[in-house]
Amino acid sequence: MTTRRVPPTIISSSLLGCLVLFANPLHAAGTATGDMEAYLASGELSLTSDIPEVLTTTRLRQPKSRVPGTTTIIEGELIRALGIMNLVEVFRLVPGMTVAAVGSNNPVTSYHGTVHYEQRRMQVLVDGRTSYRPNLADVDWNAMPVPLELIERIEVSRGPNAAAYGINAFLATINIITRSPEDTGGTEVRAVSGSRGYLRTFGSTGNASGDYNWRLAYEKSKSDGFDRQLDRSVEAPFHDGIDMNTFTYDSLLALDSRHSLEFRGGVVDGINEEDQIKSGEFGAQADPDITVDDYYLQVRFNDSVSSGHFYHLQASYQNYNRRQRWPICLPPSEILPGAPDEPLFCATLNNDIEESRLELEAQDTLIFNQNLRLISGVGYREDQYESETFFDGRGRNYLARVFGNLEYSPTRWLTLNAGGNWESTTTTQENYFSPRVAANFIMARNHTLRFVYSEAVRTPDAFEQEPDWSYRPTDVTPDLYSGLDGQQFPIADFLDPATSTYGAWLQEERIQSREISYYGQYHLDSALLSLEVRYFNDQLRDMISGIIGLEDWTIDNNVALDQEGFEVEATLDYPGTRLRLSYGYLDQEGTYTGTRDIPADRQQYAIDLLGRLSVRHSGSFAWIQELPFDLYSSAAFYFADEFRNGQFERTDFRLARRVDQPRYSYELAFTVQHYLNDHPLLSPDNIIKERNQFFVEAGVRF
Repeated sequence: MTTRRVPPTIISSSLLGCLVLFANPLHAAGTATGDMEAYLASGELSLTSDIPEVLTTTRLRQPKSRVPGTTTIIEGELIRALGIMNLVEVFRLVPGMTVAAVGSNNPVTSYHGTVHYEQRRMQVLVDGRTSYRPNLADVDWNAMPVPLELIERIEVSRGPNAAAYGINAFLATINIITRSPEDTGGTEVRAVSGSRGYLRTFGSTGNASGDYNWRLAYEKSKSDGFDRQLDRSVEAPFHDGIDMNTFTYDSLLALDSRHSLEFRGGVVDGINEEDQIKSGEFGAQADPDITVDDYYLQVRFNDSVSSGHFYHLQASYQNYNRRQRWPICLPPSEILPGAPDEPLFCATLNNDIEESRLELEAQDTLIFNQNLRLISGVGYREDQYESETFFDGRGRNYLARVFGNLEYSPTRWLTLNAGGNWESTTTTQENYFSPRVAANFIMARNHTLRFVYSEAVRTPDAFEQEPDWSYRPTDVTPDLYSGLDGQQFPIADFLDPATSTYGAWLQEERIQSREISYYGQYHLDSALLSLEVRYFNDQLRDMISGIIGLEDWTIDNNVALDQEGFEVEATLDYPGTRLRLSYGYLDQEGTYTGTRDIPADRQQYAIDLLGRLSVRHSGSFAWIQELPFDLYSSAAFYFADEFRNGQFERTDFRLARRVDQPRYSYELAFTVQHYLNDHPLLSPDNIIKERNQFFVEAGVRF
């Protein structure tokens, strides 16, 4: 059974044409100093600068003309200039990526879909530290310890990147790079407040002089979530807010001219509200809120042996602690066949889990000459978990890997990249090799045509592969049922053996990807147009699809996906102005390949599950403008067409005034988010009553 294919649209061509029409040189009236002016006039936006460099794709610092693949770069100043309120919404700027919320307002993002509740198949890094939950293959964006003020840049390597980062770098790699303590000396305070109970406060202080630079930062983030939900087709209040506190400490110690030491640490605690009706937790009689208590430690030693040889040693430890408990009251017959319906059985259940990850890495870079460079390294990872509910105790998995990439430019018009990652994991008791080869034809200094082939695997996470899911009731009442206190009730006993795949051994997912892409820069009088176009053709095999739930457990390697499409990213920069466009088109076809003989509608359902976040058309358009009197404005349009329950369309407007004085600076801003339609996104419970959302912010730095 296959899904229907639809021919491409010409939306991207029209939008790109509009962008080029704006290429006439314009000059902003008036000037201003500070970060915004620097953002509009320097770095990658300068007309005299070199081609932008990428850090993530191969782990080598490479100009886009030599990178073996397409990588989106989102600068921290762009994020702040557009008035983006949440980290996950940054990815609406990336071609082919979608953003939504599931369950009780849990944010998710995806590149080319294939996810829903669990954000599998994407590697997420923060300063080189793996930052997705190790055993449930999920990313908790609400608890990500990255204040928006501290983002230097975000790089998104679009396409399989297992050659550099291994398992889970299946469809894309997100690398969040925070600002160095060298760049954030002094004290900064900022507060943002707005619609739906949004409140975010940030403060940092640090030293940026001498050999030891440091920064201590705190962020509080609160939101009431969506306004309403549907309960039996009637709108009802929705308990789905968040209240998070984040403390981070970053430092950089220059030991001498060759050696330096970096240390990072952080703590996240708070509450992620879960609604009693929509949480899906068994028999919940109250809101099963999740208590978050995370921390991380990271240390990195850098050694520059010479101008052509340097290496680093890195170690990190992360601990994720989630406590979720709720009361139940139900007839005993629902858990004990043959038992009476009265009196009601009351108790407390939990989804408590503690996960940790220890990761060690050594990486070495050799620059033989300007035409030959090699990066190589080894890594080791240990993932641990402890949960009576999900795993009936403790467990751990190990992973070891060796990686490398060779960049060779035999002539000025050709760069070749060959890289790979070999790794061994106890999750499947197998070894894997993920290769990537690429040829970049440099047609002119600012124009490159790339041809890329890559392969990747994703192994099942611990809960997919080896679940031991059960509930042990505590605080049991009345005394008649006291003998059931602490007794184990395995979920497997409640599943239909005719359809359940619980406990079945899963294989790894595989992808083969082919890319043809172009990157070019066009000088238009005083303006600079940067254009990147990507065509991709992917074959995904043995994809794991199905339901993980209390009543159904049907996951299996049962779907093959073939997908192709194209993506466009363009920026137009001239003094005081920046225009930015992104667009993605995806044509995805699924086929049921499972060995189980199930009805045709269930086969199609398995295919559809992998497409819940797949969007045929998506994109964004942004305009940032410098104005007189120290004013700056921005406008942005985001859209995602053919979503599950309609389409997403939103326009953001921001007006800010920034004043810089010799000893201090301050900024005041007002942001409006306008939803162009009132269709709930992805779920009918995602109801926002007012199309206009308002936010005010104020910040000072000294």
